[in-house]
Amino acid sequence: MTLAELIRESAARFPERPALVFRDRRVTYRELEQRAGGAANLLAAMGVRPHDRVVLVSPNVPEFGVGYLGTLLAGAIVVPLNPLLKSDEVRYVLDDSGATAIIGLHASLPVLRTARAGLGRRCPILCLDGPAEAEPGDLSLAEVSECPAAPSSPSGTAEDVAVCVYTSGTTGRPKGAQLSHRNLIANLESFRAVLHLSHEDVFLAVLPFFHAYGGTVLFLEPLSIGATIVLEPRFVPDAVLQALAKHRVTLFAGVPSMYAVLAALPRPAGDFSNLRLCVSGGAPLPVPVAQAFEAKYGIPIYEGYGPTECAPVLTVNPPFGKRKLGSVGPPIPGVELRVVDDRGNPLSPGEVGEIAARGPNVMLGYLNREAETAAVLRDGWYRTGDLGRVDEDGYYYIVDRKTDLILVGGLNVYPSEVELVLSSHPAVAEAAVIGVPDPIRGEVPKAFVIFRNGQQAAAPDLIQWCRQRLANYKVPRSIAVVSDLPKTVTGKVVKAQIRSTA
Repeated sequence: MTLAELIRESAARFPERPALVFRDRRVTYRELEQRAGGAANLLAAMGVRPHDRVVLVSPNVPEFGVGYLGTLLAGAIVVPLNPLLKSDEVRYVLDDSGATAIIGLHASLPVLRTARAGLGRRCPILCLDGPAEAEPGDLSLAEVSECPAAPSSPSGTAEDVAVCVYTSGTTGRPKGAQLSHRNLIANLESFRAVLHLSHEDVFLAVLPFFHAYGGTVLFLEPLSIGATIVLEPRFVPDAVLQALAKHRVTLFAGVPSMYAVLAALPRPAGDFSNLRLCVSGGAPLPVPVAQAFEAKYGIPIYEGYGPTECAPVLTVNPPFGKRKLGSVGPPIPGVELRVVDDRGNPLSPGEVGEIAARGPNVMLGYLNREAETAAVLRDGWYRTGDLGRVDEDGYYYIVDRKTDLILVGGLNVYPSEVELVLSSHPAVAEAAVIGVPDPIRGEVPKAFVIFRNGQQAAAPDLIQWCRQRLANYKVPRSIAVVSDLPKTVTGKVVKAQIRSTA
């Protein structure tokens, strides 16, 4: 089965159920399938053929669903992109992916047209919500009075590439992780089984759909079971809280920084009794944040983990089993994990090493990058680049990124450990730690901190705070106060960008 067939099954079972809710708009499954079918036929008219790649640029609005499903119905491969990218960044993906068409909104047309200028091949734009402004080859779904019927049977097989998700590029230029229909459906089925999801659930989608986390957990998962998605294009705390109560949301998935903000706000009036599941991923969830959120709303947060290359979920604390705060949980069904040394040898519980994954959700490989694919896919195992450990119960703990490890005189310093200590200081809201060159020790830790509103602390006091809680070699030698930290859309601090300016 393909993703398109899976979603069309939902439309056949629940044609009048709202698939997408955005402000005062409600798009039923019947309407979504109809509009997506029209988009698929327009893509075909533009020259898109099965297995072509189509770039999709849209925030979390109903048009994203139309463009995504329309591309799948055409038998093509979705390449979702952040709508905040500049033209040069879009151009890089157009070049790298060899995309034959672009789907976007009217507001993004100037950026998209600049990006494709001088590309050297046809790359027409399908505008979903307004006029295409009559450039040769471009079309507008909004100007089609009656959408053509959807193709009777989507072309392709489960082994075909369905989506090519470009990684955040924290360690270089973004790479396109190729995920097949089988990869994604396997991940959907396993995640659904652990969380006991059903068509009666209502998902609140704030995380961007163009990212693997939001794309799988908040977009494909609910559509695959006939559930409803409430859309919020940006994280605005008051709007999120209002949506949770108004739409009787049952599942919210976010990143730790979102939960930290919600936990710090006064609890508003409203009925949150339908909210049964909160999921966290994308970055480590500090235990104090989880405890504060649960104390305020009475809802536990279930932390999970997974990289884009694994479609992306590998682990999650089970809502109907043991939850361990500070852990990302055990592997989901069908996934094998182990902790290995640099030679790929399995390590014992409690030992820190690289997390390796195997399962039907692991990507086919990086687009146009055989060497980089071979470097991470070894002997049937995907090497995540994340350092972690596993306990005797099979629960995993993320220690840090392997590339972020700091070697101080030959001793390992994991930045996340130092960051957690700094973040426990009453004056510190966020912290990031990197290694900087040192003539004697090779590297030493340097910290960057953001203070809480109205709070201050002297650098020597923060260093002393760390010295009381960490071995001396782990203590930052210097501390810089900053107003913000560069982050990805899922809240991960971009250490490479900090290093470049340190």
